[in-house]
Amino acid sequence: MHDEPFVPHHITATTADLVGNDGRGRIVFLPGSDGRAREIAQRFDGLEERPSPRSHNVYLGTLQHEGRTIEVAAVCSGMGTPSLDIIVQELFHLGARVFLRVGTAGSLQAPRVKVGDLVIGTGAVRDEGTSRNYVPPEYPAIASPELVQAARGAARRIGFADRTTCGLVHSKDSLFAREFGAGPMAEESRRYMTILKRAGVVASEMESSHLFVLAALFSHDLAVAQGKGLQQVLAGSILGIIGDDGPFAPPEEARLTVADSVILAVETVKELAVGDWWPRTTS
Repeated sequence: MHDEPFVPHHITATTADLVGNDGRGRIVFLPGSDGRAREIAQRFDGLEERPSPRSHNVYLGTLQHEGRTIEVAAVCSGMGTPSLDIIVQELFHLGARVFLRVGTAGSLQAPRVKVGDLVIGTGAVRDEGTSRNYVPPEYPAIASPELVQAARGAARRIGFADRTTCGLVHSKDSLFAREFGAGPMAEESRRYMTILKRAGVVASEMESSHLFVLAALFSHDLAVAQGKGLQQVLAGSILGIIGDDGPFAPPEEARLTVADSVILAVETVKELAVGDWWPRTTS
């Protein structure tokens, strides 16, 4: 049974599509929407599309940087951790090994972190239920240091450093309950969010925590199977701030922020490709 090829049921892609980069797997950009996935993919060379009836279309292509050809993909994770769980599991089993979330968030540290700023997630508060089906709540959700370092380097290189913050983010199940105080547990949600603000959590979003947990678990599974101790699956998160003292920025400000998050994400992958992650060749 375990020798049978993996068949995805929610994306239309194959192992041949996702295996790449000298056996390290394609690097996958994971925005929440198909529109943003398509926007990212417009920056690819040799663009190919694998349409999905669920609109989790897989866009394949390459990026060029310092003489390297980097094989990449973009696919929307959908909204929230249950959807991301399905998409990332299928991508991993097809051969993907690097996942970079490209999303939006609300600031928890206004006015220091404001609309138009960017956040590089270093870890996440697991205020969602999906990851608790895998591990207990005490298990940490930590971004891969390689991607954090690459994102910081990219932000400096392209002049985004002065409006980019590294820090913990908050991943929740309900936008309206937790962040906007809807429902009969509104007072509890407000108290909870106040604690996060006082603890220095930078921004609130809906997917990063489970992505970080999955990457750690995948890496462990590969290490056990292959006898290798190094982390082999990387996960990171780049978020554009589209809300601070108000819940949503004006549409044009939000559009520009999303565009900048895409730029930083693409440059992060280029930065990663010239770092220690990239396989070295010998002459």
